[in-house]
Amino acid sequence: MSYRVIQWSTGHVGAWALHAIIEHPDLELVGLWVHSDAKAGSDAGELCGLPPVGVVATNDAEALLALDADVVCYTATADLRPWEAVKDICRILESGKNVVSSSLVQLLHPPKADPAMVERLEEACKAGGVSMFTSGIDPGFANDLLPIVLTGFCERVDQVRIKEILNYATYDQPEVLFGTMGFGQPLDHMPLLLIPGALSYAWGGAINMIADALDVEITELRERHERASLDHDVEIGLGTVEAGTMAGLRFEVAGVVGGQERIVVEHITRVHDDVAPDWPKGHGQGYYRIEVTGSPSINVDLEIVGEDGDHNTGGVLATATRIVNVIPDVVAAPPGMLSTLDLPITPGRHLMPR
Repeated sequence: MSYRVIQWSTGHVGAWALHAIIEHPDLELVGLWVHSDAKAGSDAGELCGLPPVGVVATNDAEALLALDADVVCYTATADLRPWEAVKDICRILESGKNVVSSSLVQLLHPPKADPAMVERLEEACKAGGVSMFTSGIDPGFANDLLPIVLTGFCERVDQVRIKEILNYATYDQPEVLFGTMGFGQPLDHMPLLLIPGALSYAWGGAINMIADALDVEITELRERHERASLDHDVEIGLGTVEAGTMAGLRFEVAGVVGGQERIVVEHITRVHDDVAPDWPKGHGQGYYRIEVTGSPSINVDLEIVGEDGDHNTGGVLATATRIVNVIPDVVAAPPGMLSTLDLPITPGRHLMPR
């Protein structure tokens, strides 16, 4: 069966999603939304490094909503425009099209997301008779799907801890790197991510999803962070991180169960390997580590590398392919807001050469 897909945006994740949709044997690209006038009128294939495919990019949302499509892959950046993104997605859902998205990470686990946001989106799902699924990599499958699967091999689970240990020097998203996370800013600067409650808002969904899967209740989310600098400038792909500014960020979001920190997400991120030598380091340029402590204890290192050899390229591609490959399951699901717990395990159907 072939699924008709509209890709919504060609930014950091969107370009990779577009590439994956075009290359997927079970999907047919029928439309492409772009923000800029410069991209409008371009062939979709050419915008993601492929030969022309005969689908022309447009910034006419109404024309796209009028198309016959099964699903929209919505990857437009939403960190600073959450309700604008909700408005976009509601229009899409109400037009009778399912949505898979990486944009609003707080929707990873709808039962514990912003009630007003979920209620509005549920209404749109009901009106269109369709479903919506949100995922990413972290928050996303690295700290919900994979840890949940690993706990199924245990007799007892005492703690689940997920670590991201990455070098962000090649992360090609200036708004996130410098604005949201605060790299290159003074150490006393308060970036969006470190405003009290922001870490819990972003990673609380993944933590609560693991708790729901284990049938326990999170009574508190605790946040901790520390920052580090270097005594010399560092040149990265997006510019210069000056000496004395933030070149490393370490934070934890801990979910408390029965008075103990039982489910923890930890990030150790740098723009240079010399930053904070006392912090844990990954092999290569970084990886994810899932630690299930119990009986038995299980430790899994997840390293994702793009075809160009870069870990950030691989991570962004995996973020995109997670939502692209799950399209058939989302289309088949009952109408409403979905999480990883509502869907079957999704293999790479028809993706191996024969």
